[in-house]
Amino acid sequence: MNAYDFSQRSAVVTGGAQGIGYAIAERLLDAGARVVLWDCDEIALAAAKISLSQYGEVEIVKVDITRRDEVQQATDIAIATFGRIDALVHSAGIAGANAPVVDYPADEWARVIDIDLNATFHVNQAVVRTMIDQGYGRIVNIASIAGKEGNPTASAYSAAKAGVIALTKSLGKETAKLDIAVNCVTPAAARTKIFDQMSQQHIDYMLSKIPRGRFVEVKEIAAMVMWLVSSENSFTTGAVFDLSGGRATY
Repeated sequence: MNAYDFSQRSAVVTGGAQGIGYAIAERLLDAGARVVLWDCDEIALAAAKISLSQYGEVEIVKVDITRRDEVQQATDIAIATFGRIDALVHSAGIAGANAPVVDYPADEWARVIDIDLNATFHVNQAVVRTMIDQGYGRIVNIASIAGKEGNPTASAYSAAKAGVIALTKSLGKETAKLDIAVNCVTPAAARTKIFDQMSQQHIDYMLSKIPRGRFVEVKEIAAMVMWLVSSENSFTTGAVFDLSGGRATY
């Protein structure tokens, strides 16, 4: 395991109460960072704080990231608690329903886009403002290989994640003259609670497309994210990093 020094650094991890976000928060805390977890699941947040406190200083904020006011309030809390936000890992999101485009419910489409794309804008905008003011920051958005290749029966999720990729590239270019790096990762599916939202047919489809023949582990995603949010990543920005097990074709 590569070692990083995040002492004197603070980070916000959205969706940090479980899954990918939790694994990333654990690595950050183990490296000395102070971490604030944002999540909409109050019970999971409380449990995560208890289990993660053994690694370092962790705080929690219940927040609905689709609400700009709540995102800004959570940002203000993080700054009031730790003085600054050095790193943001935006991991929160949903899979949404599985259905072909011709049958996809319009209200479900809107829900997925709101949580997976619009909320990414709210979170990035609120946090990057403070990073610009302090002259330093690292942002990693968790996208998906679906955003590059488009998964059948997952059009809303695929479209939202494609939007996350484009948003990341735009923000990375806008802040490139500053000591701010904005990147995203596009993992293949990881076996987390998000699988509960998917049909077995869709899960089988995703696995069949991965040359490695297995799903990515959350600790593998965390390992890549650690370098991206470290001060060592002083040049790369507006980039997309695959964890697709060989699936990505571009």
